[in-house]
Amino acid sequence: MSAGSVEFARMINPWTKYLFILAAMMTFVCANDNLQSTPNVDTEAKAVKFLAREVPAWSKDNGCFSCHNNGDAARALYAATRKGYGLPDSALADTTAWAERPDRWDQNKGDPGFSDKRLASIQFASSLLAAFDAGRVKDRRSIEQAARKLAANQDADGAWRIDQGNTLGSPATYGAHLATWMALRTLKKAKLPETKEAIQRADRWLDQASPNNVLTAAALLLASADGADQSSQPKREKCLDLIRKAQTSDGGWGPYADSPPEVFDTALALLALAGLRQEPGVDDLIRRGRIFLAAEQNSDGSWPATTRPSGGDSYAQRLSTTGWATLALLATRE
Repeated sequence: MSAGSVEFARMINPWTKYLFILAAMMTFVCANDNLQSTPNVDTEAKAVKFLAREVPAWSKDNGCFSCHNNGDAARALYAATRKGYGLPDSALADTTAWAERPDRWDQNKGDPGFSDKRLASIQFASSLLAAFDAGRVKDRRSIEQAARKLAANQDADGAWRIDQGNTLGSPATYGAHLATWMALRTLKKAKLPETKEAIQRADRWLDQASPNNVLTAAALLLASADGADQSSQPKREKCLDLIRKAQTSDGGWGPYADSPPEVFDTALALLALAGLRQEPGVDDLIRRGRIFLAAEQNSDGSWPATTRPSGGDSYAQRLSTTGWATLALLATRE
């Protein structure tokens, strides 16, 4: 209690004094209980601080640009600036300069054995969109150029497939449904007449997809919210029902309903739920998912890498996982 509150308590009769102290104690208990049930804002702030350090370090230390640092992780920083975080210019300057020049993406240095130009184009294009939405890029022609590049890499059936040997997808490889939704966002933002057919093919492919795991269900809900997937209401309800049933007792999600929870799958589920708060029970799903993310965060602000199979150690996956988790926390703020 403050000095003023103590002085006030001395001025009133003993019974009123007792009630006053009891009310103060209850307020303290409730406040602490609320902190235990809702992730502290420090979780989000620690993640942003970690990414602000790691994102620019890659290009400086390696002389090239990373899909993970300058893609997923940078997107989270652009989103953080839109939520009011004041970041140093150095945190995103090199990513912005790189992302707004799609003509240079194919010339990126790096180990060809660990590079996928299709994946890189999708991730850099998504970073470019985030920079544009944050006001860091002004010229729409860079988005148009990125859209043409992505359309040239589209499969004949309308999808974008990354790492076809691993159909489930991961933070660094996405999986076909998530990759297709992310590529499609760039094409729709560009609004080019020559990519209209590519957009229609992607829309049809997403419309025909069935949710058979958490990642797919989340991607289809995200596409539906963007107007990319023209799914019927029953299909959207099926996606939401799958996500409802797949949440684990500690609040997270794994790739399947009977899988242990992973940070990446939890982040995707939260992002999909962010636009569905009007649905019964969704706020509670989000609250529990945020608690899981807070509990899994490393002391340095990052999250453990979600790998397929789980339990692996990968800097790239850790950076991408941290980017997705941070995006999920930013998107599900009340």
